[in-house]
Amino acid sequence: MEAMTIALRLGLVMAALMLGGCALAAEAREAEVIVNVNHSRFDPASFEFETGTTVRFVIHNGDPIDHEFLLGDEADQERHENGTHAEHGAIPGEVSLPAGSTQSTTYTFTEPGKLIIGCHLPAHFAYGMRADVTVTP
Repeated sequence: MEAMTIALRLGLVMAALMLGGCALAAEAREAEVIVNVNHSRFDPASFEFETGTTVRFVIHNGDPIDHEFLLGDEADQERHENGTHAEHGAIPGEVSLPAGSTQSTTYTFTEPGKLIIGCHLPAHFAYGMRADVTVTP
């Protein structure tokens, strides 16, 4: 009888662990989002994602000029606005977009809050080349 009780408890523990693992797997979210750049604007101009979502952004630059796709908070945008990096691509959420090209970048949203996608080539951000990102809990 004691062996049966131990086996039953062990079975319940294993089932709880397996269900917990399934719940954790369900928490992980992935998405692919198409972003179009036309007339120095991001389309769509706003996004909303849940915390924990990993997004692969596929960005089509339909303009005859180069652009950037730089995802970050206000401080990141300020750093890029005053920075001198000519090329992007090594950091998740940052990519250079040559005229007429399609590029991609992957970013995982780890905390709730507000982020911005911006282009900081001369005068682009001031012109309004930005998109708002809301990350919900």
